[in-house]
Amino acid sequence: MAESQIRIGFVPEHFSTPIHFAQKYYGLDAKLIPFPSGTGHMITAIRAGEIDIGIGLTEAWVAGLGKDDVPGDGGYRIVGTYVETPLCWAISTGAKRPEIESVASLKGSKIGISRLGSGSQVMGYVLADQQGWLSPSSSSSPSWAPPYSDFVVLQNFANLRAAVNDGTADFFMWEHFTSKRYYDSGEIRRVGEIYTPWSSWKIVASTALLQQGAAGGPVRLMDLFASLDRGVRHFEDHRDEAVEYISTALDYSAEDAREWLATVRFASKTEGVDVGVITKCIAVLQKAGVLSEGDAAQTEALADGMLVKGLAAQFPA
Repeated sequence: MAESQIRIGFVPEHFSTPIHFAQKYYGLDAKLIPFPSGTGHMITAIRAGEIDIGIGLTEAWVAGLGKDDVPGDGGYRIVGTYVETPLCWAISTGAKRPEIESVASLKGSKIGISRLGSGSQVMGYVLADQQGWLSPSSSSSPSWAPPYSDFVVLQNFANLRAAVNDGTADFFMWEHFTSKRYYDSGEIRRVGEIYTPWSSWKIVASTALLQQGAAGGPVRLMDLFASLDRGVRHFEDHRDEAVEYISTALDYSAEDAREWLATVRFASKTEGVDVGVITKCIAVLQKAGVLSEGDAAQTEALADGMLVKGLAAQFPA
């Protein structure tokens, strides 16, 4: 594997199909590194210099750069858009947990998460906000009291499923279609769902890559965007091939793959970020207690700081 190859972190689920096509057919010269535990692990890896690019969940990337204790320069910036549609997070518990009857039963329970800072943790706070479970920790403090008795770090999807069955955790949240075959098999049980109120997947680049100079990072990024755009077009134009790949190389049935295809829309142009999406995400995460509160000007400044001026196009102009 050539040392010059760009290293891309990705989640090896159905959403990765256009990346596979970009490498197979359209010259994506990259080392693809799977992160089955999700975006939180990619944040750790990109800050450690183990990957150059990450393709993962919007809320996790935003939370990773928006927290007060961000190390150094944060390690990455948001440079592109991968999926335009929201993500449906399924809320799951164990197959034999009769005490958990509905989402309302989850207040004050143990939530299983893949890693601290992951989408599975961030969306737990968004769920708590939607359900009205957040309350100030004291009359003198604006911070929120934890809506759950514990955040149980379990690393990956298999561990999460095991934990809700053995009682280590009471519930967890994961993408709907990835969870569905385990509902069908009876291993876990669906309690509810929650959608992200923003487009679900973004592309980030390490600050080390971005600092390589005009002939380095920016050129390699534009090549990446061009290959991904062609991979997305191939995905759109060859749905049967996409279903075959998802149902043979990944952990999905052909029926579920086809159903998912009807729900997802990838970005036709992966270069660039809608600043309004980032600002909205920050505002929701502030309200949910994931990020510190700020006024509109502070929120806008925080969003601008997560992006790269003059590299990827930003819209609206």
